Amino acid sequence: MPEQFHRPVRRPTAAFDNLVGHEDPAEQSRMAHATASALLDRARTDDSGAVTDRLIGFAAEHGIDEIAELWSHTPARSLPGALWRLYLLQLATRNDAEQTALLYERGRVELRSPDAAIAGAPAPADPQEIVALVDAILRGVFRGDFALALERAAAYCRVQASGATHVADDYEATEPERAGALTRRALRLSTYAEDLAASATAWRRGTLV
Repeated sequence: MPEQFHRPVRRPTAAFDNLVGHEDPAEQSRMAHATASALLDRARTDDSGAVTDRLIGFAAEHGIDEIAELWSHTPARSLPGALWRLYLLQLATRNDAEQTALLYERGRVELRSPDAAIAGAPAPADPQEIVALVDAILRGVFRGDFALALERAAAYCRVQASGATHVADDYEATEPERAGALTRRALRLSTYAEDLAASATAWRRGTLV
């Protein structure tokens, strides 16, 4: 799954609350920030949890075309940028849960930090448990402590990045192309971790928009 964080598989799509971007960059940016804020507010004010369930299941059922059109071009350290990265993590994990679980476990063993505990997966975690973890993090965005959810996502990315780096080292001598793909994945995940952690800090300061 070397390119899933760059060009994720897209499935048949449906309207994402009938909101789409605009060809004008300024209007597209305005729409991205407005829809991210509106969706977050809508989920957080719905005591039934039904909106959150629908938002968590949306990408798994419909793909991310509509989400991409809304949020993919916004700054990484913004509300829509953070949500976009969380949806990418969810879809990439679901698309290859087995390998994701293997990389997570390798990272958990190798990484000398509390990140695995912060992310919150069982030890060891099977593929279904890793999918459940990512869904739980996304649920925390819509229903729980938003900054904490972003920090859990950042920790998850750091564990995955560590696993990808160490597995890349294993393949360097025998399968250099595979090692290169894993190294690129690790770098991408590390960048996601930095952006999500920065977004969590900005949220606590009231400056994440």
